[in-house]
Parts: sequence; structure tokens; C-alpha cells
Amino acid sequence: MKRTHHCNELRPADAGRTVILEGWVHSRRDLGGLVFLDIRDREGRTQTVFDPSDLPADSYDRASRLHSESVVRVSGKVRTRPAGTDNAKIPTGQIEVLVTGIEVLNDAAVLPFSIDDPEVAGKVNEELRLQYRYLDLRRPEMTRNLRLRSKVAIATRSHMDDQGFLEIETPTLFKSTPEGAREFLVPNRREPGTFYALPQSPQQFKQILMVSGIERYFQLARCYRDEDLRADRQPEFTQVDIEMSFIDREDIYALIEGLLKRVWKTALDMDIQTPFKRITFEEALNRWGIDKPDTRFGMELVDFTEEFRASTFKVFSGAIAAGGVVKAMNAKGMASATQGQIETMTEHAKSFGAKGLAYIKVENGEWKSPIVKFFTEAEKAALTAKLGIEQGDLILFAADQWLNACEILGKIRLYCADVLKGQGKLVIDPRRFDFLWVVEFPLLSFDKEMNRWYSSHHPFTAPVADDIPLLKTDPKKVRGQHYDIVVNGVELGGGSIRIHQPDVQRTIFEEILQIPPDETKLRFGYMLEAFKYGAPPHGGIALGFDRLCAILCGTTSIRDVIAFPKTAKGTCMLTDSPSPVSARQLKDLHLEVKAAPPKA
Repeated sequence: MKRTHHCNELRPADAGRTVILEGWVHSRRDLGGLVFLDIRDREGRTQTVFDPSDLPADSYDRASRLHSESVVRVSGKVRTRPAGTDNAKIPTGQIEVLVTGIEVLNDAAVLPFSIDDPEVAGKVNEELRLQYRYLDLRRPEMTRNLRLRSKVAIATRSHMDDQGFLEIETPTLFKSTPEGAREFLVPNRREPGTFYALPQSPQQFKQILMVSGIERYFQLARCYRDEDLRADRQPEFTQVDIEMSFIDREDIYALIEGLLKRVWKTALDMDIQTPFKRITFEEALNRWGIDKPDTRFGMELVDFTEEFRASTFKVFSGAIAAGGVVKAMNAKGMASATQGQIETMTEHAKSFGAKGLAYIKVENGEWKSPIVKFFTEAEKAALTAKLGIEQGDLILFAADQWLNACEILGKIRLYCADVLKGQGKLVIDPRRFDFLWVVEFPLLSFDKEMNRWYSSHHPFTAPVADDIPLLKTDPKKVRGQHYDIVVNGVELGGGSIRIHQPDVQRTIFEEILQIPPDETKLRFGYMLEAFKYGAPPHGGIALGFDRLCAILCGTTSIRDVIAFPKTAKGTCMLTDSPSPVSARQLKDLHLEVKAAPPKA
């Protein structure tokens, strides 16, 4: 016996046909002397009927005792369902199979949690779901996610092949280059005291591939970062890694817009509009307070620095005198914010070093706030005109250095949006996707504690050509040829045009980032050596493949689109790893495990 059809295939036109189905028992119902089993496989499910008058007694009894998720093979005849019993929720809902024989291929134990009801299964503790991931993945919702991920991977490979790219694998045992996120180290048994590192990205290898004349490279690359985790981060993840020679930023924009257009059409049957909007890093911070703005709703930041420069409210005028700015935002409809919500927003402000949060509630025809008494009529008029203040609004302020003021309101803006969505006051179409490029990032950022510059993106990003003379005279004004692709407030990926001149790269390493020459040679010598032999102008980008799939599946956690993800603590609940290893293994690696110091 071999199955003739999958469980999402049969329709009324198949009535009278003898079929064999194989799959899992999705559910069992005993009704009026009949047993109904819904049989499910990867494609869907079909209702089967066990009538004792048409079956041997042992077959009927076996069906009556089956647990959910037992694996069975059934044979029978297709018939249309009796009038009034159709199930419009499933494609096979107009037919059923009258069973003539059943074989239990594997009996299932009682399940640790139910998987046949989506609402119940979705509320199960996530760690329990991850412990029994093989059960969780049987849920149609999870199967759909993995199917879509596969389709997106195939579409990506097909598009890149059409554009003349070669898919090339780069090593996953790499050299330790501790710049950026913490690495996973792999001890080398053959040479005690030496280590590989799992790559944070294939960045250096793909640049060397450009030196090698490959010209167009891509890879669905596995990457590793030993950092604190969030819903959109995992210790190991996948990125669509791309590098091209003899190109400029416009070539990258066109390539990625074409790729995403194809992916959205393949996954969601949607035609997205290209080219995407472009905004500068400065504009993104000025208007939305974040470099990955969600532009599907308003509540934009507005600058009031000039209006409050001579204000009698010293918190504002003092910040401006110290070289800062005053920003404000209108959270429309949030004048009813609770004290708890105000406290949450205040804590967001304090997390950026602010002493508190200034705000005005517009209720019952008046502005309610202790700061209003300091405002002149001209200042109130400016606020009303530029923010469009109306009854029921909540006006929020930040007075600080430019970046801090923007980021304070940027974080509060997203919090307000979540509150308003929960109250039904802000409704966003789930099939709306606002794509944009964020460009002209600062090449360098300054670390006050370390008293040195560090790369805003990574040390291989090329400065804008016109800004190269500023590297030694005014580094903060140097713009990088870096670009991020953003959709609905999520950074899908980022990249840059690279430095391809060895002298400029050495200047960045040694004079700007203050990496000693001997350390530069140790960590990056092979790249600088390669660049001496004719490195073409090149650039690239990496897209977070897990994030991309999560957006397409409509989930906020990348764990929902990864077959076997880790928990927020980096643990695999299924295999109970990481776990200790034997003394013999440690000895072979010339390692010794010491007890952790007691916690303070």
C-alpha cells in the first residue's frame, strides 16, 4: 500500500475514487456511532469516516482509541459530504473518505500540549514549544512559515543567478577579528593556544573574492555573534550576502529593489513600487528619531530650537545655550494616557540620560502641564501651528544634544504607536510595506569613555570621496558610503561601498581607529597585502534573511521562521545545549574549565 494523494488534494470531482492517505491524526471525534479522524500531512488535511457497518470490528476499535498525532495509513472511497456538513475552512471541506482499512504506522503518546487548535497552541509557553519543536513544527502555521522561507530562498537564488552572480561558500572557521560584536571561539586541537572564530559575516572573504576577479558574489551565509539576544536576534543566523565590483551605490539600490520586488511577488503575490524612497541619516533622526523609521504613521518630530532660544523656561533655553536642541512631538489622541504610561515614557527618556520628561495634556479646552506657565503666547502659537494641536492631544518634549533629543522622542514615538494600536486609535494595514533607503551615515562615531573614534558601520566602509580630506582634520563631518534598507521600521540589511585603496584603508585602521601597526598587520595584514595587487572598486550589502522571512510571515519574532532556534538565553531546548563536555575532550583541546566567580 502506498499513498495515492496528499491530504489537501481531494475534491468533489474525486467522488467514487478509491484512495490511500498517510499522515498524522489531527483530531478525533466520536459522533453517533461513527468515528471521524482528520488526517493531516504537510499539504493539508482530509476528514475520514469510520463506520462500524463497513469495517472490521478491530479497525473501528483501533480508530476509536487513537491519540492525536499518531501516524496512520487509511484506505477508502471518496464521497461528497452530506448536505449542511461542509467545512469551508479547509480546501477539502466538501468531501470525506469512507474508510475501508487502517494501518497504525506509529502510535503517539499523550501530547505535552495541544497542536490542533491554533489559538490554544499559540498561547503555549514558548520554551515548552521549543523543547518539543518537532511537535510545534507540525502546526500548519509553522509549516507555512518554513514553506515560505524555502520559496524566498529559491527566489533569491534565481534572481541573483539572473543578474550574473556566482554563489560561493566562504569558510565558517575564520580568524578572530575582535571588532564589533563578541565572537564564538573554536579551540584548535593541533596547536594549543590558537583559536578559530566563527564568522560574524563573510565580509573580508567576499572583499578578497572581488580582488580575485569574481566580480559578482552572493551567498545565503551562516553567521554567528555571541551577543545578548532579542526577538530579532539569534547566536546563529542567515544573511543574504552580496558583493559586486566596478559599481557605485546606484547599482546596489537597483539590484536590491529588483530582488525585493521579486521576493514580495513570489511570497505574497504583491507588486511593490520601485524605486524606493531615499532619506539621509540626518533627516531620519530629525523626523522620526531613529535611523530605521516606520513611516506608516505620523507623530513626526518637530524642531523648536529657535522658538525657545530665549525662553524663560530654563530647561529649554539652557539646553539650547549648551549647543543642544528642543524637539517636540504630538501623540494625537493620547491625552488620556495613564500615570503608568507617562512613567514608562519618562523612563525611556531617562534611559538616554534625561532628568525627566516634559509634556502637555490638551484636555477640556486647556493645556495641562506645570511648564505651560513659562511659555509666552508666541511660543504657544508656534506649538499650535507646527504641531497641529487639538483637543485630546499629548505633546511631548526633549531638550538635549541633537542626537539624544531625537532618540528620546524616537523611542517614545514607537511606544505611543503601540499604545494607540492597542486602543484601536491607530490602525495600520498589515499588507502595507513602506520601503526606504537610509543614506549618508556618519563614517565615524566617537567613544567618550575610550576617547577614540570607531566605525559607525565597519572599518571597510569607504568615505564619501569629497570628505576624505576631513579624515584627519574633522572626522565627525566625514560621511560614509553606507546605506541601510528599511521596511516598516525594520532594518532589513545594510552595506556600503568599500575602501579599495590600501593606503586609505591603512589610514582608517591606524590613524583614525588608532589600531597599532603591529596589530593591524596581525588582524588585517592579509587584506592589505591583497589590496596591493589590484583591488577593483567594489561594494556590497547583507540582508537579514531571518528578519526578511519574519516580515513576510507577519510575525515579530525570527524564532517563528527558523526550524530550530535558540531561546533568548541562547539555549537549544530540544537538545539541551550548550552542555558540558567530557574531561577527555577538554584534555584533547588543552583546556581547563575553572569555576565561575561567585556573583556579587
